[in-house]
Amino acid sequence: MRKKRVVRGAPKIRNFGTMTESAFWAFIRSGLRQKSRWWKPITQCKMKSRRAYKGTNKRQKFEYQCKICTNWFPEKKINVDHIVPAGSLNCAQDLPGFVERLFCEVDGLQVLCSDCHNKKTQKEKNGK
Repeated sequence: MRKKRVVRGAPKIRNFGTMTESAFWAFIRSGLRQKSRWWKPITQCKMKSRRAYKGTNKRQKFEYQCKICTNWFPEKKINVDHIVPAGSLNCAQDLPGFVERLFCEVDGLQVLCSDCHNKKTQKEKNGK
Protein backbone atom coordinates (compact mmCIF):
# COMPACT_ATOMS: atom_id res chain seq x y z
CA MET A 1 0.00 0.00 0.00
CA ARG A 2 1.36 3.41 -1.01
CA LYS A 3 1.48 6.29 1.41
CA LYS A 4 -0.23 9.47 0.36
CA ARG A 5 2.00 12.45 -0.09
CA VAL A 6 1.23 15.25 2.35
CA VAL A 7 1.39 18.74 0.86
CA ARG A 8 2.62 21.39 3.28
CA GLY A 9 3.07 25.12 2.98
CA ALA A 10 1.83 27.47 0.33
CA PRO A 11 0.20 26.12 -2.82
CA LYS A 12 2.36 25.90 -5.93
CA ILE A 13 0.27 27.85 -8.41
CA ARG A 14 2.96 29.34 -10.67
CA ASN A 15 5.22 27.90 -13.39
CA PHE A 16 3.11 24.85 -14.16
CA GLY A 17 2.61 24.02 -10.50
CA THR A 18 6.28 24.11 -9.50
CA MET A 19 6.50 27.50 -7.73
CA THR A 20 4.73 29.19 -4.89
CA GLU A 21 3.66 32.82 -5.30
CA SER A 22 6.57 33.88 -3.10
CA ALA A 23 9.11 31.83 -5.09
CA PHE A 24 7.77 33.33 -8.33
CA TRP A 25 8.31 36.91 -7.16
CA ALA A 26 11.76 36.01 -5.78
CA PHE A 27 12.60 34.64 -9.24
CA ILE A 28 11.45 37.87 -10.95
CA ARG A 29 13.27 40.05 -8.38
CA SER A 30 16.50 38.08 -8.82
CA GLY A 31 16.34 38.38 -12.62
CA LEU A 32 15.84 42.14 -12.47
CA ARG A 33 18.71 42.56 -10.00
CA GLN A 34 20.99 40.52 -12.27
CA LYS A 35 20.15 42.75 -15.23
CA SER A 36 20.76 45.88 -13.14
CA ARG A 37 24.45 44.94 -12.93
CA TRP A 38 24.80 46.12 -16.53
CA TRP A 39 23.15 49.49 -15.81
CA LYS A 40 25.63 52.20 -16.88
CA PRO A 41 24.90 54.66 -14.02
CA ILE A 42 26.37 52.07 -11.63
CA THR A 43 29.68 52.21 -13.51
CA GLN A 44 29.52 56.01 -13.57
CA CYS A 45 28.94 56.13 -9.81
CA LYS A 46 32.02 53.99 -9.23
CA MET A 47 34.12 56.13 -11.57
CA LYS A 48 33.11 59.31 -9.69
CA SER A 49 34.39 57.94 -6.39
CA ARG A 50 37.67 56.39 -7.50
CA ARG A 51 41.27 57.51 -7.56
CA ALA A 52 44.51 55.94 -8.75
CA TYR A 53 45.98 53.49 -6.26
CA LYS A 54 49.55 54.27 -5.20
CA GLY A 55 50.14 51.42 -2.73
CA THR A 56 52.32 48.34 -2.95
CA ASN A 57 49.81 45.99 -4.63
CA LYS A 58 50.86 46.09 -8.30
CA ARG A 59 47.60 44.51 -9.49
CA GLN A 60 45.33 47.14 -7.95
CA LYS A 61 44.77 50.14 -10.23
CA PHE A 62 42.10 52.08 -8.33
CA GLU A 63 40.62 52.56 -4.88
CA TYR A 64 37.16 53.85 -4.05
CA GLN A 65 35.95 56.22 -1.34
CA CYS A 66 33.04 55.23 0.88
CA LYS A 67 30.40 57.97 1.05
CA ILE A 68 29.71 57.36 4.77
CA CYS A 69 33.06 56.68 6.46
CA THR A 70 35.15 58.45 3.73
CA ASN A 71 37.87 55.77 3.86
CA TRP A 72 39.39 54.29 0.69
CA PHE A 73 38.88 50.64 -0.33
CA PRO A 74 39.73 48.23 -3.18
CA GLU A 75 36.90 47.40 -5.58
CA LYS A 76 36.26 44.02 -3.91
CA LYS A 77 35.31 45.77 -0.66
CA ILE A 78 32.77 48.27 -1.98
CA ASN A 79 29.13 48.18 -3.04
CA VAL A 80 27.12 50.57 -5.17
CA ASP A 81 24.10 51.36 -3.00
CA HIS A 82 20.72 52.84 -3.88
CA ILE A 83 20.21 55.98 -1.79
CA VAL A 84 16.47 55.29 -1.91
CA PRO A 85 16.15 51.49 -1.48
CA ALA A 86 14.66 49.57 -4.41
CA GLY A 87 12.23 48.07 -1.91
CA SER A 88 10.20 44.93 -2.10
CA LEU A 89 8.72 43.09 -5.03
CA ASN A 90 6.00 40.78 -3.75
CA CYS A 91 3.18 41.32 -6.25
CA ALA A 92 2.41 42.85 -9.64
CA GLN A 93 1.44 46.19 -8.06
CA ASP A 94 5.01 46.57 -6.67
CA LEU A 95 6.62 46.07 -10.09
CA PRO A 96 6.57 49.63 -11.57
CA GLY A 97 7.96 51.30 -8.43
CA PHE A 98 10.58 48.60 -7.91
CA VAL A 99 11.84 48.92 -11.50
CA GLU A 100 11.94 52.75 -11.29
CA ARG A 101 13.96 52.67 -8.07
CA LEU A 102 16.25 49.80 -9.16
CA PHE A 103 17.15 51.39 -12.50
CA CYS A 104 17.75 54.90 -11.18
CA GLU A 105 20.26 57.40 -12.55
CA VAL A 106 23.68 58.12 -11.04
CA ASP A 107 22.34 60.75 -8.62
CA GLY A 108 20.34 58.00 -6.86
CA LEU A 109 23.43 55.85 -6.24
CA GLN A 110 26.42 56.00 -3.88
CA VAL A 111 29.55 53.96 -3.21
CA LEU A 112 29.74 52.38 0.25
CA CYS A 113 32.29 50.07 1.81
CA SER A 114 30.96 46.61 2.70
CA ASP A 115 30.69 47.43 6.42
CA CYS A 116 28.77 50.68 5.92
CA HIS A 117 26.54 49.02 3.30
CA ASN A 118 25.69 46.15 5.65
CA LYS A 119 24.86 48.58 8.49
CA LYS A 120 22.66 50.70 6.21
CA THR A 121 20.88 47.62 4.87
CA GLN A 122 20.20 46.34 8.41
CA LYS A 123 18.77 49.73 9.44
CA GLU A 124 16.47 49.68 6.40
CA LYS A 125 15.31 46.14 7.16
CA ASN A 126 14.62 47.05 10.78
CA GLY A 127 12.69 50.14 9.69
CA LYS A 128 14.95 52.70 11.35
